[in-house]
Amino acid sequence: MGPGVFTATAAEEGYGAEMPERLFIFMQMEFPWALGPADGRYLLRLQADAEPERVVVLGTLEARRAAASRRAATRGGRRSRLQRLGARGAGPSATPEPAPVSTTRVTVIDPISLSAEHQARAWLEDLDRERDVLAVVAVINRVLHAHRIASADPYVHEVSPAQALVIRAGWGEGEQVASGRWLHARELPWMPHGRRSGARRGGGRSRSSALRPQERLAALLGARGRTLMCEELTLRARLDLDQGRLLHAAIELDGALSSAVSELGGEGRQDLAIRIAELEQLRAGVAAQAQAAMPGASAEPDEATVAHALGRLEAALRARTAPGVSVR
Repeated sequence: MGPGVFTATAAEEGYGAEMPERLFIFMQMEFPWALGPADGRYLLRLQADAEPERVVVLGTLEARRAAASRRAATRGGRRSRLQRLGARGAGPSATPEPAPVSTTRVTVIDPISLSAEHQARAWLEDLDRERDVLAVVAVINRVLHAHRIASADPYVHEVSPAQALVIRAGWGEGEQVASGRWLHARELPWMPHGRRSGARRGGGRSRSSALRPQERLAALLGARGRTLMCEELTLRARLDLDQGRLLHAAIELDGALSSAVSELGGEGRQDLAIRIAELEQLRAGVAAQAQAAMPGASAEPDEATVAHALGRLEAALRARTAPGVSVR
């Protein structure tokens, strides 16, 4: 993408040559790994002939690598002495330095410029932190999903706001924001209040809620519990539904629900009998949504139906592990 996407010339705007550079608002995240796509600028359009709805700029930061190299150089003498001692068996070897990591900075830019700084300030003041951060994450994940398909790499994965080292929102001039820099930016601490954030209406998470995933992890790793096929399928359906991939979610939910009825029923849990019966009643409607998601279908899946059934399936799986973690 050329610089002209960001810069409106004086001739185009009908002003004199002294017209200042126009401003562009952006949101930015940094992640402590390489996301996958090559560094560069990417245009996102809803249709092939439409104007860009977002510009996404990916850049790899090497500061951490350079800092690690400088630390290694300053400690080179001490490390050499320790290595010589270790070679003679005179003492324990030195603790290895952490391997340097690549940090990826992702800047999501609104391609429609502003003519005055007060407009940018008003946007920043009116910003809804949770809603707008989640919207930007959806844009980033759209890029990552496309890259996973284009590169046929199943290990490319989506991101969440909680994984970001820092989240910023601000504004700057055209080529400035296209390089990941800005005139003004504000950091946005991530404190979600949504359903899946683990937060209660009255405040933070309960201790039991915070510990339960760790307890179950220990049980699974220690062969004191088992995973169900439907659990993984449910997670995949949730991810796709949250990222706007309704067709994928409908098909995955169909498989998840069918597996859940069979797997949960096979455990003989009387406390889950009502929930299993509810899931059984939902199967026909979900199967219809999955059929609607297939190529050539005359109608598209109904998002409300998929979301409701997925929520009930998630509730049943939570109830399965609520009394304890030793679920075999």
